[in-house]
Amino acid sequence: MKRTTRWTALLLTGAMVLSLAACGGGGTQSSGAPTGDGDGPAVYRTLYSSEVETMNYLVTTTLNNLVIPANVVDTLIEYDRYGVVQPSLAESWEHNEDYTQWTFHIRQGVKWVDAAGAEVADVTAHDWVTAAHYILDAHNDSSSEYNWEVAQVTNAANYYNYTAYQLALETATDGTDENGNPAKLDADGNVIEEVPAVAPEDIGVKATDDYTLVFTLDAPCSYFLSMLCWSAFMPVNGEFLAQCGDTFGTNADTLLYCGPFRLSSFKPQEERVMSKNASYWDKDNVFIDEIRETYNAEASTLSTTMYLQGEVDYAEISANLLGSLLKDYSDQIHPSRLNVDYSYWYLFNFNANFDAEYEPENWTIAVNNENFRQSILHGLDRVNAMQVYDSEEPEALLSNTITPLSFASASKDYAYYGGLDKYTDGDSFNADLALEYKAKAMEELSAEGCTFPVKVYMRYNPTTTNWAEECQLVEQQMENLLGADYIDIIVEAGPDTGFLAAVRRTGDYGLMKCNWGADYADASSFVVDPFGTGSTYSFIFKSEDPETQGYYQQYLDLIAKGLTATDEEERYETIAQAEAVLLDHAFAIPMHTSQRTYSFSKLNVFEGPYAAFGFATQRYKGQHLMEKSMGMEEFEAAYQTWLEERDAALAAAAQ
Repeated sequence: MKRTTRWTALLLTGAMVLSLAACGGGGTQSSGAPTGDGDGPAVYRTLYSSEVETMNYLVTTTLNNLVIPANVVDTLIEYDRYGVVQPSLAESWEHNEDYTQWTFHIRQGVKWVDAAGAEVADVTAHDWVTAAHYILDAHNDSSSEYNWEVAQVTNAANYYNYTAYQLALETATDGTDENGNPAKLDADGNVIEEVPAVAPEDIGVKATDDYTLVFTLDAPCSYFLSMLCWSAFMPVNGEFLAQCGDTFGTNADTLLYCGPFRLSSFKPQEERVMSKNASYWDKDNVFIDEIRETYNAEASTLSTTMYLQGEVDYAEISANLLGSLLKDYSDQIHPSRLNVDYSYWYLFNFNANFDAEYEPENWTIAVNNENFRQSILHGLDRVNAMQVYDSEEPEALLSNTITPLSFASASKDYAYYGGLDKYTDGDSFNADLALEYKAKAMEELSAEGCTFPVKVYMRYNPTTTNWAEECQLVEQQMENLLGADYIDIIVEAGPDTGFLAAVRRTGDYGLMKCNWGADYADASSFVVDPFGTGSTYSFIFKSEDPETQGYYQQYLDLIAKGLTATDEEERYETIAQAEAVLLDHAFAIPMHTSQRTYSFSKLNVFEGPYAAFGFATQRYKGQHLMEKSMGMEEFEAAYQTWLEERDAALAAAAQ
């Protein structure tokens, strides 16, 4: 397998390596003794408070919807505990000289099983071709198609556009174009432009035989492997998919399983159970027999009590309880491992789709004023807000760029390219500067007919631990600093199920903390996907303000240039410049990477798969259920051991 200098650079910064080599090294020690090794089945019990919207992994990219699929359907590759690529459903693979063709040799003998564990069919290369044809057909309303376009799989975008055209024709009406020629019109009376026909067989994914799968790309993609541990590139059995039709992924019986677990029971808003798959190809590395998740809308507040009563095996601890619990249970409480798999930012919504009582028209005027946005950016005391997650060291959570520091690099860390360095090592909070921007904004906005105070409609998901408390801190701090004559922050909970669909994707907010988890190991994942045209984040592209659109066009032009650059330094420099445009003009306010939460947990996180992208860290494979949770000192020792072992593993994989 050929390697590029980029992979070596990723190693040097601790980013996840894409490599074929297996790694050695000793195992990180776990707290207590494993259960389920002769003492009966190992059953891991936990609570959940947000129900899935669908388990059809071919159409969804929402992590909450993918936690179950990630554990019941394997991907071509997987990541080990140190973040090194390992064979999974592909036993081996190779690529051509310029990384435009990738060939995977599928593991033979792997079975699809049903919810009861009965074997149904063999997993073959055709299962990825079937998945691609489904995902890229616009009739199926999949959000995974974007990943195929990003990977530049040949004709992926063309086939999607053609099926979207066919879909539009189904409801089109007859009319004429501006020249009086016959034309098909959409519901708004716009002419539907004809799109050249593309057949599914034209897509650059082929099964050359039952166990050989070939992807053909339009451009080199050295990080293609890192895209494969995600829903967009999961397999599906074609015959079963056809039988299920629209019911695929709606319950336990409308999925097939080839992963370490099968969904043996699914009762919405009651219980879901994943049981060990007895037919799994790597069952000797699955140490938990059953994962039993019980629904409870108050999980975030009840789980601690239920853990102490012995009813569950995991409980995240809210910041207001941490100090008192540490006094008695420091030998069982530990923090989460700091990582950069998610980035969080406050976003301004340019598509004000909320009730009239929150004055959406007034908000639209305000949000398109850069001085107004800058006043919010510099007026937000992020350290103060982070106290709800870590009262001991809140500043350690902060992230100053959209793409997290240490996520990716070429000759230097990405966060120091393209003018991002002025943000990377600083702090956006500046009370005096915020008040200066406030004065400028009030003068300009008053002239435009904006009324004060501007209502800032802030939403949160009530099932997310500490989010409500964070919003309350932000409201209090910012109104005290900027004044009730300027802003009125209105904090309101969204629904506990389907929050993203009801709030973020519809634009039912003014200012809200949003997040993004990278789907693959390249900086463009954070900068392009959430902010591009058509994204359901922020909706900058829907603004009709000339100044806003001017800045946004600068961003789009830089992204287009960066994605086509063949030189790695030029690519990172240009993409970073695009990110700097978003920060320079206060379209986003970076907050933090994945929060360092504290919990009781009978799982050893250092045993599970690790990667800073995709859904590797959501998988239970490789983890033992322990008799007791790690304590603070034990966790820190295990963390340092893991870091040392990971460095050795990554170095070995690079050779």
